[in-house]
Amino acid sequence: MTELLSLTVGKLLEEKAKLHPDHEAVVYADRGLRMTYKQLNENCRRAAKGLIKLGVEKGEHIAAWSTNTPEWLITQFATGQMGAVLVTVNTNYRTAELEYLLKQSDATTIILMEEYRGASYIEMLYEIAPELKTNEPGRLQCSRLPFLKNVIVLSEKRFPGTFSWEDILNLGGSVPDFQLDERFNRLDPDDVINMQYTSGTTGFPKGVMLTHNNVVNNAYNIAHCMHLTKDDRLCIPVPFFHCFGCVIGTLACVSVGATMVPVQEFNPKAVLQTVQDEKCTALHGVPTMFIAELNDPDFNQYDLSTLRTGVMAGSNCPIEVMKAVIEKMGIREITIAYGQTESSPVITQTRTDDPIELRVETVGKSLPNVAVKVVEPGTSKEVPHGVQGELCTKGYQVMKGYYKNSDATKEAIDADGWLHTGDLAVMDEHGYCKITGRLKDMIIRGGENIYPREIEEFLYTHPSILDVQVVGVPDEIFGEELVAWIILKEGESVTSEEIREYCIGKISRHKIPRYFEFTDAYPMTASGKIQKYRLREQAKEKIEKAHTLN
Repeated sequence: MTELLSLTVGKLLEEKAKLHPDHEAVVYADRGLRMTYKQLNENCRRAAKGLIKLGVEKGEHIAAWSTNTPEWLITQFATGQMGAVLVTVNTNYRTAELEYLLKQSDATTIILMEEYRGASYIEMLYEIAPELKTNEPGRLQCSRLPFLKNVIVLSEKRFPGTFSWEDILNLGGSVPDFQLDERFNRLDPDDVINMQYTSGTTGFPKGVMLTHNNVVNNAYNIAHCMHLTKDDRLCIPVPFFHCFGCVIGTLACVSVGATMVPVQEFNPKAVLQTVQDEKCTALHGVPTMFIAELNDPDFNQYDLSTLRTGVMAGSNCPIEVMKAVIEKMGIREITIAYGQTESSPVITQTRTDDPIELRVETVGKSLPNVAVKVVEPGTSKEVPHGVQGELCTKGYQVMKGYYKNSDATKEAIDADGWLHTGDLAVMDEHGYCKITGRLKDMIIRGGENIYPREIEEFLYTHPSILDVQVVGVPDEIFGEELVAWIILKEGESVTSEEIREYCIGKISRHKIPRYFEFTDAYPMTASGKIQKYRLREQAKEKIEKAHTLN
């Protein structure tokens, strides 16, 4: 059993900077950027002082909308030092999702890339907040986003109404150390420090409030299960905006003083090259990432002999993939982790010495200091080993709650402090859990959690659509794909392609259904409830039939 830490994110970094000042903390191989723990701590302190100079108070919300850039990483620890709450923004977001998040989170500051994959982030922000073009930097007054004041763009170009990252560092240079230290030393490990948006079955995404205690301890326990130490070098190609990147990745490294080797944007070649060049001993990824790496045409030309451990999570791992990861990539001690944002994120994890069967058929057993039980759905009554029920968890890792949504919080966490995951599971007599299904309507596509309700709400805004139901169907590459079953308004006619066009630029690409099916009515229960499982079956049949004909 590992002891629980009582440290803020900032203290954790400070501690490692004192213990191992000259040890490499972070390496960006593609840009020749290397920082020791001492340098990383100093850079984060400077950014923290810059944010203080901007007028950002403890508890204020700072949104970060970027890929795995050095500035994102520095912001994660700088906010941990000066007490602002880091609100992570999915890089796939488009205008409707961004506006909702900024409004619901009451973010006063946003740090964003100029563009990503051909989508201009700055133009999207100007669309939501046109006042930005005429307001002075730091003095934004926007009717649609009343809380937003500061916009910081990660670019060498200058944009009206915004600060550059350089501006923030320059501002930080004018703030004395004692001013940051006063704030830093008053922070409480039980303060909320990180907020991540997770979709819900009832529609719009909810802001999961995570404390220093939540994420620091979860990261430390994950590292413990992987046998991660100061001598490890972890390649992190998973996005920082997910808990996978910023807890299982960056924080797990810092918790033991290991070296972080981020890949800014996932690309199988870049990952393989980075592992080889930086002699990485650990690698994280969702199954689709490992599949892409293994299937790279030049796979055999890379030297991956230093790899030992890592985490695979996000969706079920096929046994052939696990065998290839162990045998071809040499990651003999790879672990499988399961959890959700509401649990900071990891609840269960396999151990490095578990046999391959356990690593494929189960999601491991509970982390140290984490309680897990399987109950009859809708009750708190535990079921016997080997019987399916809802997986529940309790402990230091359970979120503080959903931001400004006490009803949803009460629904997720019962009176005794148990978080009800909504996932169906079976536990064996040794505590190992198998995820067998979902109570909730969630679809997992390539490791991304997608909730049909959110897409349905968006598609309802299309003028020709009367009703829409979104379901998931099995897919060999992504695990699941989305199908939208649509009933059109009387007299209306619209094609799948036109609806797809309507979605582009407004919702994330991975949320746009791959298939559109038109119908006059949905299968119903006697009480008038739509039978989504039947829609799933019908969609599966249609798609299989189409593939056979092709």
